Amino acid sequence: MEKRIRHSIFLLLLCFGLIIWGNTIQQPISAQDAPDNPPFFSGERAYAYAETLLEIGGPHVTGSEEIKAVGDAIIAELEANGWEVVTQEFIHVAEGIEYPVRNIVAKRGEGPITMLASHYDSRMIADQEIDSTLWDLGVPGANDGISSTSVLLEFSYIINAHYEPNGQIWLVFFDAEDNGRITGWDWIIGSRYMAENLEADFGVTPDDFNLMILFDLVGEKDIDDYAEGDPDEVNAHQQEFTIEAHSFNSAPQQVEDIWTLAAEMGYADTFIQRQRGPITDDHLPFIERGIAAVDIIDLNYPYWHTLEDTLDKISPQSLERAATVVEMYLLQEAILTQKEVQ
Repeated sequence: MEKRIRHSIFLLLLCFGLIIWGNTIQQPISAQDAPDNPPFFSGERAYAYAETLLEIGGPHVTGSEEIKAVGDAIIAELEANGWEVVTQEFIHVAEGIEYPVRNIVAKRGEGPITMLASHYDSRMIADQEIDSTLWDLGVPGANDGISSTSVLLEFSYIINAHYEPNGQIWLVFFDAEDNGRITGWDWIIGSRYMAENLEADFGVTPDDFNLMILFDLVGEKDIDDYAEGDPDEVNAHQQEFTIEAHSFNSAPQQVEDIWTLAAEMGYADTFIQRQRGPITDDHLPFIERGIAAVDIIDLNYPYWHTLEDTLDKISPQSLERAATVVEMYLLQEAILTQKEVQ
């Protein structure tokens, strides 16, 4: 009985979330509000996606009813925005328990593949909480998972509305990314499975890919949003994307071009021209197969893997800053072409 009640609640939340999207995000932008020229990415719309996804499923861990509802909502939105959507599903066994895992892939165009990617699961345990009695609770994942997922959903919207791809664009949402250091689990399970099964499940090889750009932890509020806090604490919260080592080794020219473009757009204080060590993230299995990949990630986030990774820790401005750099890079490289205005 309790299970049926919980399932009904999540179905209601899913419906509620889709209604919110239908009433606010998918309305046509008026001519007065729509920009005439790129970038078209809207941090406000991306933030609204994040808010809705968190309402549908706060902690949304692999194998749960919550992540199924979140995944179903992602698929519905992608299809509403005109994308072909396929899923890759498999079972992960941990301590004798079977967990369903679902990667979601949205496709558009023909030719060489440029992949924009994110994970959409949240961590099963809040093991960065000081109070160890809270470690068994799932993490909400507003910044760690939902922020980058919302960026991809907004890309699905603006590409459909404003651009034609030159080649293929894949928007990829990985499940089972965030459970390393848990018995029976590891990091990046979903992305590793996809990279290992490109031929069998998608009919493509690594040679078919142009580039992968991974977004992770891209929504953190920065100095302006913490103006009333302690100045030392405020400085620690500023969003910073340094150059991750695997990315630099895999795609040095693309990294240089993206970070240089960010500086030209006025974001030199966010896209820092400084290397940091390697990160085990969803780009790594694709790099290991010879695909050039760039990870845009800010790991200097004080609420990482805690119960405080909630909606109030991210901002539309941060989401927009990270994404518009990539939008303009895709235009610069002629991966996207702006549609003619009718």
